[in-house]
Amino acid sequence: MSSHDVVVVGGGPGGYAASLYGAAAGLDIALVEKQKLGGTCLHVGCIPAKELLETASVCRTVAHAGQFGIAAGPPTVDMGAAQARKLKIVDQLHKGLGKLLEGRKVTVLDGRGTLEADRSVSVSGGESGDVTLAADHVVLATGSVPRTLPGFEVDGQRIMTSDELLSITDLPDRAAVIGGGAIGLEFASLLADLGSEVTVLEALPRILMGADDDVVKMLVRAFKKRKIEVRTGVEVSGCRNTGNRVELEIDGDNPLTVDAAVVCVGRRPFTDGLGLDAAGVEVDEGGCIRVGEFCQTTAPGVYAVGDVVRTPQLAHVAFAEAIMVVKHLLGESPAPVDYANVPWAIYCHPEVAFVGHTEATAKEAGFDVTASVHRFMGNGRAMIVGETDGLVKVIADRSDDGTGGRILGVHMVGPWVTEQLGQGYLAVNWEATVSEVAEFVQPHPTMSELFGETVLSLTGRALH
Repeated sequence: MSSHDVVVVGGGPGGYAASLYGAAAGLDIALVEKQKLGGTCLHVGCIPAKELLETASVCRTVAHAGQFGIAAGPPTVDMGAAQARKLKIVDQLHKGLGKLLEGRKVTVLDGRGTLEADRSVSVSGGESGDVTLAADHVVLATGSVPRTLPGFEVDGQRIMTSDELLSITDLPDRAAVIGGGAIGLEFASLLADLGSEVTVLEALPRILMGADDDVVKMLVRAFKKRKIEVRTGVEVSGCRNTGNRVELEIDGDNPLTVDAAVVCVGRRPFTDGLGLDAAGVEVDEGGCIRVGEFCQTTAPGVYAVGDVVRTPQLAHVAFAEAIMVVKHLLGESPAPVDYANVPWAIYCHPEVAFVGHTEATAKEAGFDVTASVHRFMGNGRAMIVGETDGLVKVIADRSDDGTGGRILGVHMVGPWVTEQLGQGYLAVNWEATVSEVAEFVQPHPTMSELFGETVLSLTGRALH
């Protein structure tokens, strides 16, 4: 039995972040992973999805090249070449991660990790053989897998989850995306740009819960212009896979026949065979591991981070939790992760990014709310790149003189907003006031000017 300061089970964002950060702090770390290092995010999530979305963006750009005086015929999509580029990028990042861990002297074991009593982990079923690891602390970071719907037998061709869609080489003529959250909207946008006719089916009254109403309305209008149909308040009650088509039964609405159905109804924590019961680690009614404010489980010395706990299923949240856990087990008294104010980024077209309160939730929380909205249609850089659909909305607490006080939320939809949210994130999390942020000088011409304009208008004076 080998002994380590920390044994990490799972090599995705939460697991490798805990390993790298812990090793940088001088800890002896062992990392156990049965699949490839990098987890869902690197292999069937964030990275491959955004790479294919970039392919879609290039296709869209070429299709509209004539507007810029560039003569180009209608683009054709070679999904084989697109998949090859995706795999090249993923492979490069995968190899880089392995070298990082090796350079930090993290012991990486290939196999399935099972938690035993007294903070030991047994490893089996992989190239590292059957071994047992003892540790002062254990970090569980085994991630999640896609949820499916009853009666939907995933075959990877007609019925898919996000895992299968990211490897397709043949595009469906007609596709239904079941689920109007971040993953579903990214895939709907991707398929539409590559030439598929797309319908989004969402059971809730609106898509993209968590974003401000003005952002959602703008996104729905933009989708409609691109001929993406969005049906909300509809429940998909069944399906029939004929081998050539998928027939969807929809409660309270007309049935829908498509070439492919993509199920994007969320992800469930992957704790299968992890040995939680025997080790005294409790889970909640949804299968998520119960944790305290520093991600401590109910078993002494055992932590859990990432998608296995009931926090936002975002890679950057897993990173933050991993860093917090390492600081906590070192006795450094870190601040808990502020889950209400983490940044969200959705890479559909147009992009969506937001942090903090919406106007509605700020009012529900009792704030005296003031809000300002500015649209990209008047932004010079947006006009130059030909992407003027979108807006920036800043929500603030009204000050005594009627101008904005503390900035409570920033919600954006439009070109490159996932790269623009940084200012808004800092403003919300540093509890900055409108008058403070209005002093910032924004470079011209940039997309980010719109954030500055929106904040400036909350002072009672504006340029445009």
